Amino acid sequence: MKIMIAYDGSRNARLALAQTITMFRELKPQIVLVAVAENPRDITAGNEDLFQQEVSELKAYLNEAMEVCRNEDVGAETMLLEGDPRKMLLYAAEKKIHPDMLVIARHSHEPDGGFIARSLTYFVDELDYMTFGSVSSFLARRIQCPLLILPSR
Repeated sequence: MKIMIAYDGSRNARLALAQTITMFRELKPQIVLVAVAENPRDITAGNEDLFQQEVSELKAYLNEAMEVCRNEDVGAETMLLEGDPRKMLLYAAEKKIHPDMLVIARHSHEPDGGFIARSLTYFVDELDYMTFGSVSSFLARRIQCPLLILPSR
């Protein structure tokens, strides 16, 4: 079973990796961790530096995730792409990896918090969905394989 995980190194992405390994260990999955560095909107020296910093951080996160997979004795590989995360994740799934399942963590701007923080996050998520759409809602409407969206806890 080939499982693609959208991985950005966030707390939620690390939880999604751990949950995926726990849920599918018996099926001996081959995990493909895909990270996407967003291209800067304009090419200035400052933006290029920020972009290169993001690429370096994503490479480090992917290496950490590979170490987790090695320690758990799960086969894994990584892929680092550049561009719009929604479109590049769809491209990777449909044109490159052809996974049996795509796993993404529900993004949250507030990983922990009380009632007020969760309420604000819910409001921002709804506003984001109405105006731009989120990565998960974009993929849910377009992806051709099963999609597992794991909530953060």
